[in-house]
Amino acid sequence: MAEHATIEYAIADGNDYAEHERTYALFTSLAKWGTIGAAALLVLMWIFLL
Repeated sequence: MAEHATIEYAIADGNDYAEHERTYALFTSLAKWGTIGAAALLVLMWIFLL
């Protein structure tokens, strides 16, 4: 029969909130500039392809 041992989980030591905030700021910045870039591309397509 199979042995049922205890399960071991890896636990991080502490929370790095500064890194979380930098990552979130990068994500929001990329989302903002990606949206602006897509809108600019659509406007340019509307101007030059009509």
